[in-house]
Amino acid sequence: MLQGTSSHVGKSVLAAALCRIFYRAGYKVAPFKAQNMANNSYVTADGGEMGRAQVVQAWAAGVEPRVEMNPVLLKPTGHSCSQVIVMGRPVGNLGAKEYHKDFALSLLDTVARAYATLAAEFEIIVIEGAGSPAEINLKDQEIANMRIAKMVGAPVLLVTDIDRGGALASVVGTLELLEPDERALVAGIIINKFRGDLSLLKPALDFLEKKTGKPVLGVIPYLPGPSLPEEDSVALEERQRNTPDPGTGELDIAIVLLPRISNFTDFDALEREPGVRVRYVEVSKPLGRPDLVILPGSKNTIEDLLLLKQYGRDKEIIRLARQGTPVVGICGGFQMLGELIRDPFKVESSTPELEGLGLLPMITTFKLPKATYLVEAEVAGLGPFWGLTNCGLLKGYEIHMGVSEKRGEALPAFYIKSRGGETVEIQDGAVSIDGHIWGTYIHGIFDNDGFRQSFIEKLRQRRGLRPGEGYRRGFEAEQEERLEELARTVASHLDLEKLGQIMGLERPLAGGWFAR
Repeated sequence: MLQGTSSHVGKSVLAAALCRIFYRAGYKVAPFKAQNMANNSYVTADGGEMGRAQVVQAWAAGVEPRVEMNPVLLKPTGHSCSQVIVMGRPVGNLGAKEYHKDFALSLLDTVARAYATLAAEFEIIVIEGAGSPAEINLKDQEIANMRIAKMVGAPVLLVTDIDRGGALASVVGTLELLEPDERALVAGIIINKFRGDLSLLKPALDFLEKKTGKPVLGVIPYLPGPSLPEEDSVALEERQRNTPDPGTGELDIAIVLLPRISNFTDFDALEREPGVRVRYVEVSKPLGRPDLVILPGSKNTIEDLLLLKQYGRDKEIIRLARQGTPVVGICGGFQMLGELIRDPFKVESSTPELEGLGLLPMITTFKLPKATYLVEAEVAGLGPFWGLTNCGLLKGYEIHMGVSEKRGEALPAFYIKSRGGETVEIQDGAVSIDGHIWGTYIHGIFDNDGFRQSFIEKLRQRRGLRPGEGYRRGFEAEQEERLEELARTVASHLDLEKLGQIMGLERPLAGGWFAR
């Protein structure tokens, strides 16, 4: 089990690396996180919803994602409230106090059954903790850290982020705050995100081992550049700091950073295209003069739209659209583009209805049940951005509670041909008459290489730029390559022999693959 001295120390990425290392060593391996809090989620083949991190870890392990790998998912909706998803299905919205005091421990049996199902099938389970095991105010109700380690008898590796500073103090302090039986479960320490000369760090590592009595199993270097799909919006803060200067990209794409943004992994593939600058813009700041505005998904569409209106971003987006700037909405962002959003049953908000941006002729009504499907679709829209060729059948997924009804002359953006494994003929999304404004419920639409690159070409043509050169090869292939590179890097900086001894493995982890 990987636990951290705090959130965002790199547990998810290291868990993915370990899944790939064990997989490459010939073991049947699966990831597991009892309780996850994230608005970046994914849909399994059977329509269950789970955290994105465990999906990536499953891919790293060479297996299909399934909800047993993340039996409890909390999706924050704002105001200290989250939608609670158990075994892939929503069971309601609960406040933080209500969840931790009255509900969390009732889910332990579900968590135990999910783990037992995986343990019966796989040789190794890579468990990821949540936050820190030393959060004293939550320890009595937690179902993600030491309670899980003790339940399954898993040795714990404590991960800390040295790039933040204070890593040694974080490790020592965390161990001091654990109970003796919990401290005994900690079998080693991993220092993550290290920059610099390792020889200068050696005295500190010697001190840490002597002070804690725990071995340092590895010092993992800071990995620059695009990483794996993230699940925590904290990652967007780092992206904003590292966003290139305006002059570094021929195309400028502005994504509105909604407070309750969800599934921002929809835009990872755009960020990796050469000549494209993607920047996340807080709702309190002007968008500037981008070549494309994107309204992303939201876990609380009405509340985020109210904030857009409060800061005047609604008027700015409407003005840009009327001047010819293309505007795209995904899921909640698509709903915002319409004329009206209704929530009569208070599915997401206490506000019964709110006027949208009025850029697409449609009305959205929130209602149950929640739609969670893997889908395949064809391009249906018309206009300057929709003469897309060689796109083929597009893959993606739906996660939404709203139903949007087009009015007047609105055209669909896509025709869904397969939904949840069944052949269908369903209109999705909407496109304005001039084709410059469109929206869809399909997440992952830009992960489709032909669609994404054709769309970028249309943007380049609009700017009068020459055709793009050097488009990245397939997004899925590139992600697989990153998993391989990540695993090799982690393996080369981790004491695999010691790790194997801690786990009691019969077959060695080190082999020819890691040396390549």
